[in-house]
Amino acid sequence: MEKHADAGSFLEKYLTPISVLVGACIIAAALAFGNGGGAQQAATNGQPPAQAVDIKKVDVKGDPYIGNPNAPVVMAYWFDYQCPFCKKFDQDTMGQIYENYVKTGKVKVVFQDFQFLGPDSDDGALFARAVWEAYPDQFYAWYQAMFEAQDEEHAGFGNTASIVTMTKAKVPAIDTTKVLALIEKNKDAYTKAITADRTEGGTMGVSGTPAMIIGKTLLSGAQPYSAVTALLDAELK
Repeated sequence: MEKHADAGSFLEKYLTPISVLVGACIIAAALAFGNGGGAQQAATNGQPPAQAVDIKKVDVKGDPYIGNPNAPVVMAYWFDYQCPFCKKFDQDTMGQIYENYVKTGKVKVVFQDFQFLGPDSDDGALFARAVWEAYPDQFYAWYQAMFEAQDEEHAGFGNTASIVTMTKAKVPAIDTTKVLALIEKNKDAYTKAITADRTEGGTMGVSGTPAMIIGKTLLSGAQPYSAVTALLDAELK
């Protein structure tokens, strides 16, 4: 009985401090976990970190491009004609890259398909392949016209009929009848190339659009001109 009494006295004496200590440990652990989760969430919602890749490992053969084919720097660019962030990137950044780096022979931009926003994405990618095959000199003008015409997702523009109408109005040098014939003839080959672009991008860390690889860096999102040119200038050195 004395032993039981001693045990009871021990519990009465130390139970409360022990409970407080255990509770404090639980709270500390929760806070540490919560802060870690918060940091991860902030990184996800903010600008995605750059990822180590290598432009030399990107298969760019057969893809549409602008610039000197032997330019010292190559930029692989994954995009979707239906993507509003791609439109923003085109308006805010791509135009300046074209004027200051592509037209001067410093950079070659290769357009990589990453269609994921439904049937209109597929139609745009197929039409682009045929435009590139038949009218490579008109491709960039057509590419820009596509983003100028882009409306809200699935709001009307983007299917083949609307692209034909836009092309006739904005890039009359392109014979849309010829383009449609090429799509019908080469649809399987175009689809294979489009799928290969997206698959390859995925293996390199591309999970959405826009995304680009310059040198050994993958950038994701509608990056500002300064962020892209910092990498281009580093490669040119």
